[in-house]
Amino acid sequence: MAGPPPNDMMRSGEGSEANAPSSPPAVQAVQESIGRAFARIAPDMERVEAALRDTVESKAELIGVLGTHLLSSGGKRLRPALVLLAAELCGYRGPRRIELAAALELLHTATLIHDDIVDLAEVRRGRPSANAIWGNRRAVLAGDFFYARASSIIVEDGNLAIVESYANTIRLMAEGELLQLERSFDVNVTEAHYYDVIERKSATLLSNCCEIGSLLGGVTRNERNRICEYGRQLGLAFQLRDDCLDYDAGLAELGKQPFADLREGKITLPLILTLKRCRVGERDHVASVLKGAARLADEHGGMAPLDSPELSLEPVAELVTRYRGLIDTQQRAEQHVAKALEAIAPYPDGPAKDALRAAAEFSVARDR
Repeated sequence: MAGPPPNDMMRSGEGSEANAPSSPPAVQAVQESIGRAFARIAPDMERVEAALRDTVESKAELIGVLGTHLLSSGGKRLRPALVLLAAELCGYRGPRRIELAAALELLHTATLIHDDIVDLAEVRRGRPSANAIWGNRRAVLAGDFFYARASSIIVEDGNLAIVESYANTIRLMAEGELLQLERSFDVNVTEAHYYDVIERKSATLLSNCCEIGSLLGGVTRNERNRICEYGRQLGLAFQLRDDCLDYDAGLAELGKQPFADLREGKITLPLILTLKRCRVGERDHVASVLKGAARLADEHGGMAPLDSPELSLEPVAELVTRYRGLIDTQQRAEQHVAKALEAIAPYPDGPAKDALRAAAEFSVARDR
């Protein structure tokens, strides 16, 4: 099984000029920067890929087949890269970071499997999702297996601070999923609630990757807090950009069908900002569309079908564009990137810091 190339993150491009000013002027420079950064750590990322292949070996044949499908389906491998780079930034380049980086990617993979089951998603990274191929029962057990393998690697490392950080991350991510489900299809979702969700669902895992790298380096608490804050701000920026792409990219670019968030009832920042600014009649129309989407989602087991004649999402997307939902969400993402770079500014300059800077800049320039 061949994993994705370590520099998969470098693929990016211009978004729709009408919908998002998302790509900074120097997109090409950002692509080149992230390409150089990940080319430098390519040998270590190949070792992570080898560790991942080893972890999906099991007496249950399905685990190997399903693991091969998931781990070879692409993906940015951002999380293991952050473990490697944070450890290097904090002065550690020993072998423990390889296994721990693989564990964090396994954790991420497990969450994706379970997310797809909850959302009844049929596509993941442009390919059929595990649950679409093997069914929910087999997919959820495979996700459990990946959780267990990741946890065993963390425990085998033997650092109690790493175990505590990892366990807390799983708790927060589960809370984030539940918080989001509680307010599905709800036009009254606030920015505060939205940030509570993405802090847990997205930011906490990237922060944990950075914290584990810093714990390997044995840095001071203040230094650890800084690299954790970098990961947190990066996670927020990454999720905000994802939320823009849900309105502004199709299956070919994003690897999933458009408007997936809306059809699953996820009220994200572009729509929250729009609902605060639009006229009462327009808000009522959005509420009506979401009510219809909620009914269709119930009828189809979790997600309103994109091709349903009863569901018209383009007018909602047009409102999001008209009321600057995408523009201002993108600007918010760029503010989080600035905070991420500020957090690591006191660290000495070098290749690891350059790579972390490139990853942050890429997070808001990407088109997938």
